[in-house]
Amino acid sequence: MTTSTYTVVGMTCGHCVSSVTEEVSQVPGVTDVAVDLASGGLTVTSQTPVEDSAVQAAVEEAGYQVAGR
Repeated sequence: MTTSTYTVVGMTCGHCVSSVTEEVSQVPGVTDVAVDLASGGLTVTSQTPVEDSAVQAAVEEAGYQVAGR
C-alpha cells in the first residue's frame, strides 16, 4: 500500500469534498480517498504508487487546484 498527501485549494463546503473524493477515486489504482475540508488535506491510498499528475488532473476535473504542484 502507498499513501500520498496533497493540499487542495478552493474547497468551501461538503459538496466540494464529495466532488474531489469522487474524481480522485476514479484514478486507476486508488483504493481510498480521505479529504479534510478544514485543512484542504487530501490523502490518497493506492495498491501501487499513483502518478501525482493523475491525482492533480482528477482534482482539476473536480474544479479545484492542488497547492504547490
